[in-house]
Amino acid sequence: MSYFPLGRPARIAVMASGRGSNLEALLDAFPHDNPLGHIVLVISDKREALALQKAVQAEVEAEYLPWPSSRDRGVAYKTGRMQFEQAAGQLLHDHRTDLILLAGFIRLLSPEFVGTWQGRILNIHPSLLPQFPGLHAQRQALEAGVEESGCTVHFVDAGMDTGPIVLQRRVRVLPDDTEETLSARILEQEHLAYPEAVRRVLAGAV
Repeated sequence: MSYFPLGRPARIAVMASGRGSNLEALLDAFPHDNPLGHIVLVISDKREALALQKAVQAEVEAEYLPWPSSRDRGVAYKTGRMQFEQAAGQLLHDHRTDLILLAGFIRLLSPEFVGTWQGRILNIHPSLLPQFPGLHAQRQALEAGVEESGCTVHFVDAGMDTGPIVLQRRVRVLPDDTEETLSARILEQEHLAYPEAVRRVLAGAV
């Protein structure tokens, strides 16, 4: 099922956990007067995330919602995640959200949450999926000795980095690359790939 195009500017929410460099690229690409859509809400699971500061600077509503502690296990973890997702769901509803973008959001959302937003939630991952899903994808690429890596924008499903691919951008792996240098070059491509993928989705070209 395709939700786009809408026939009006889409209302976009971004979920982020870190410094917000992809958020910054998205804010630049989708200002308030963009006819395809604009960002109306930023949610982070980390109170100190720079992404929240960047949202405030861009005059976009920024909300911190706690995620369960890494010490939580079993029922406690599931309950904490459910509370996060319920609070996030209410914010998304209140802001009449059409599309969710995960931008450095390092948490695995529940199948129930993802199912509610199926076809309306995107993620960006620093590898050429299906290669190297999960954490430390750049390190995985170096350890595997591949000659090429990159980034992938994909729809989110109930798996880990397994949803349908929207687009990819490729980066050569250099002989003297470290995890840091490869990550930096991939990140440059992420800043181009994510806005382009969102444009394609909102235009109904995917």
